[in-house]
Amino acid sequence: MRTIRLIADDYGLSPGVCGAILDLIDRGRLTGTGCMTGFPEWEAAAKDIGPFAGRAAIGLHLTLTDQPALTGPSSLVRDGRLPPLSALALPFKRGSIAAADIHAELDAQHGRFVERLGREPDFIDGHQHVHFLPAVRDWLRRRFAGSGSRPALRGAPALPRSLDGQAVKTAAVAALARGFDHAMERTGFRVLKPLSGIYDWRRPEGFVPALAAAVADLPEEGVFMCHPGRVDAVLTARDPMQAVREVEFAFLASDEFAGMLDRAGAAVRTGVR
Repeated sequence: MRTIRLIADDYGLSPGVCGAILDLIDRGRLTGTGCMTGFPEWEAAAKDIGPFAGRAAIGLHLTLTDQPALTGPSSLVRDGRLPPLSALALPFKRGSIAAADIHAELDAQHGRFVERLGREPDFIDGHQHVHFLPAVRDWLRRRFAGSGSRPALRGAPALPRSLDGQAVKTAAVAALARGFDHAMERTGFRVLKPLSGIYDWRRPEGFVPALAAAVADLPEEGVFMCHPGRVDAVLTARDPMQAVREVEFAFLASDEFAGMLDRAGAAVRTGVR
């Protein structure tokens, strides 16, 4: 039987997101989740997900954009907040942010993960794909240099074959990730590739077709990223991606999704390895 690796992003973003992800893990509908450790609720969220260690892949979802920072004022942090993605992703802007300041923020996020869960993450990926950035690649090499057990990394998407809206978004992520897979594998990391699950979340109807394509064709080393959740006041205050999370959660929890898996002779993979 084929297996598909479904990883939910953004655990820790809000209570509604956390609760939905835990529900899906408990149902066997997710492989695991990437954790955002920078919010005040992280201690409680870590306590809730801790019992799933070993049963689900629990990763670190590195966050460098649009959310509160753990570190103090720096070239990265202004007024306690992390910058928009453009400040990090566009080369002509990136030079104004010191790599050391990025590394300090990532050290703090990683430290909170290890402190509360008592273990290294099973995998590492990035909010808005920031793990592909050059400074983050350097941090990964430094942080896990000489480590006997390195986390897996989420790799790049395959280049699109068409020119629709989804393809444009996929191509932009692929450009940011250029060279990542080879460079990190050469350093000794296991890279889970290709990445799937990219669609225009402003059009929630695109989720089911994207998932169906992955269930049918995604290689077993690949990753389908998703963003299930329940909308609450905390999420509304923190993130513009809202109603579509309810759509993703409802489908992943549904009998319809179970039928999709059965028809494809597939199952949700348990754990990263």
